[in-house]
Amino acid sequence: MSSKAEILNKIKQSQPNLAAELPDLKVLGSEQFDVLEMYKTVLKNIGGNPIEVADYDEILNYIKNNYPLEKRIITTLPELSQIALLDWKNDDPHSLKDVELTIIKAHFGVAENSALWVTDDILGQRVAPFITQYLAIIVNKKDLIPTMHQAYDRIGNQEYGFGTFIAGPSKTADIEQSLVLGAHGARGLVVFLMD
Repeated sequence: MSSKAEILNKIKQSQPNLAAELPDLKVLGSEQFDVLEMYKTVLKNIGGNPIEVADYDEILNYIKNNYPLEKRIITTLPELSQIALLDWKNDDPHSLKDVELTIIKAHFGVAENSALWVTDDILGQRVAPFITQYLAIIVNKKDLIPTMHQAYDRIGNQEYGFGTFIAGPSKTADIEQSLVLGAHGARGLVVFLMD
């Protein structure tokens, strides 16, 4: 027998049993933990800033006290129009290069990795959360779920043109472990956790 035939024969004999049962994935996400506290802890650990708020007035006050209002701030939310521009959604994406802060809302958040699910219908423009210097995302506390497994169950049958999970500010480190924030997106992320 040739070595090629011998190798192919060994491969054929080593095939896995395809009739084996797959694991039950329903146990994923059955862990018991405080979803809000887990979300906040993970977000802090990856460089984000969780802020609990009761309403849009608290968000307005936070932004007024923490961001320069003379710089360009954009949002998709009419509730924040007194501090941010609303009429930018049809602009050339390149015109967003000077945006200091973008404020958007997420459909939901995931506690295990602090990811926020956003789609093109709430982004205004796909580039907005990635070209801005700083990003603020609002998510309702009731819309926090424990795991990514549950997140994929939730979005599995949805229709959208573009969707992405965003977690933390953009960061990268080189071989010498020099951490750089904002290399591929926003330099900072604040997540407003709304009641």
